[in-house]
Amino acid sequence: MADTDRDLLPEGLEDRLPDSAACANRVTRALMDVMDSHGYDRVQTPTIEFEKSMASRMAGVQPRRMFRFVDPASLRMMALRSDITVQVGRMAATSLADASRPLRLCYAGQVLTIKGDGLDPARERLQVGAELIGTDSVAAAAELVAMGIEALQAAGATGISVDFTLPDLVDTLADKAMPLPPERIEAVRRELDAKDAGALVAEGGAAYLPLLTAIGPFDSAIERLAAIDAGGALSSRISALRGIAARVSGMARLTLDPSERHGFEYQSWLGFTFYAEGVRGTLGRGGTYAILGAKGGRDEPAIGFSLFPDPLIDALAPEPKRDTLFLPLDHDPEVAARLRAVGWRTVAALGSDCDATALGCTHRLAGSETVSL
Repeated sequence: MADTDRDLLPEGLEDRLPDSAACANRVTRALMDVMDSHGYDRVQTPTIEFEKSMASRMAGVQPRRMFRFVDPASLRMMALRSDITVQVGRMAATSLADASRPLRLCYAGQVLTIKGDGLDPARERLQVGAELIGTDSVAAAAELVAMGIEALQAAGATGISVDFTLPDLVDTLADKAMPLPPERIEAVRRELDAKDAGALVAEGGAAYLPLLTAIGPFDSAIERLAAIDAGGALSSRISALRGIAARVSGMARLTLDPSERHGFEYQSWLGFTFYAEGVRGTLGRGGTYAILGAKGGRDEPAIGFSLFPDPLIDALAPEPKRDTLFLPLDHDPEVAARLRAVGWRTVAALGSDCDATALGCTHRLAGSETVSL
C-alpha cells in the first residue's frame, strides 16, 4: 500500500515558502529594529525548558497548553515553550537579577501550543515582543503601547487600533465597592467577559451590569466608566488609562473594554490588544504583570507586549524581487565577491545547462560588467 500521508504536516503547522519567508524576515527585522531603537536589548531563550520553570514563574500560565514530555537525561518533565514572556521573566529573575532596573529586553522566536486559540487553528506562531522589567508605572505603560504601535507601523500594518482593558477589574470592585462572595468572583468575571447580561444577573452580579455600557471608543467609554465608579475604587486606574491614551493620541484608534479577559491570564491592572485593518484577529497583546519571586524573593513588577505577526505577514504583498546576478561558469570569483560586497545577490552556474532566467536572475555577469537580461 502506498504511503499517502508521509508528507502531511500536523494540523495547525505550516511551511513558509520563499516569498512568504522573505516577508516574515522583513517584518521580524522591522519590529526588532524599532525595539532596538528604543533601547531594548535582544535576548534568546531555549525552545525547551523544564515545565516547572515555565509554569511557576508567572501566575496564570497554563501548562495544559504546552507540549510536555519526560527528559531522558534528567527524568524531569520538559515542555516546549508556549510563551517567551515567561522565559524572559526567568532570565530577569536569575541571570539578570543584578542588572540595573528598569531592564529593557526584546525577543523573537517560534512558540507552540497543543491546540489553536479560538477559531485560529495555528499551533505554531511567531512571537515578537518586548518586556520592561522593574516598574509597571503609567510612564512605562505609555512607552510600551507607543512602541508597539510604532513597531507595527514599521512592519507594514495600517489602521492600527488599541483596545484597553482592566484585567483585575472584578477583583478590585469585589473587595469593597461591589462586594461579591469569593466563590462568585470567577463566575462574574466570566460572564462579564462573555457580555452575557442574563447570566451575569443569575450569577449574582447585577451590580456589575453598568460595566457592559463602558465599551467602545475610548473617550466616551472612559467617561461612562468614571460615572459608574462612584466610590472611587477605579480612580487610579481611570487616571492611568487617560494618561496612557494621551501619550498615544493620534497614533492609533483607541477603544476600551474594561471587562475583557480573554488572553490576559497573568496581567494585573492593565491590558491592551493590538489590531490592524485588513488583518484577521489580533496582532498582539500586552499589559502589566508580576515576575514571581524575582528580586530577592520578592515579586517584581513588569510590563510588556507580545506580537504575533503571522496574520500580518499573510496579509502583506510579497516582497519585491531583488536584482539577482547570474555568474557563468568562467566568472572571476574576485569580481563576484566585490559585487556582493556592494549589495548584489548572485547565483552561480553549476553546469553548462544552468539557465539564468529560469533561476530567477535579472542580470548576467559579462567579464567585470553586469548586463541586464
